[in-house]
Amino acid sequence: MTAVALRGALPTDAGAAADVWLRSFAAALPTVVRPRSDDDVRTYFREVVVLLRETWVAEVADRVVGLMVLDGDVLSQLYLDPDWRGRGIGDRFVELAKRCRPQGLSLWTFQVNNPAHRFYERHGFVAVEYTDGSGNEEREPDVRYVWLPGGH
Repeated sequence: MTAVALRGALPTDAGAAADVWLRSFAAALPTVVRPRSDDDVRTYFREVVVLLRETWVAEVADRVVGLMVLDGDVLSQLYLDPDWRGRGIGDRFVELAKRCRPQGLSLWTFQVNNPAHRFYERHGFVAVEYTDGSGNEEREPDVRYVWLPGGH
């Protein structure tokens, strides 16, 4: 099996991380309308995500295949290249997030993303809030999950 390294993102990773996000979003959420163009997403990753957030990447042979972003106690993004799903990288990212935020984490995911619900619930996250989507850019109903050490 090819070794996958998790490491802090560098400014030079912004383009590759944005591309992973774009491929993953398209594959996992085909019914969700993105409010921003591909170029806007790339600019956001370059100017905000990698520079101002705690951003981690999964790398295989100098290729970024996944990303995780922590913003305070929020796991704000976890995306994998579709070809690299199901290989334990997401599990490793969640364990890393828990080590980085041992007091607890929260996250949002879209209600239509049932695989994400199963994934986070398997890792001890509990759904605590459902919305109609009026508070997100996509206007897509979402759900907030919380993980606290030792259970809820």
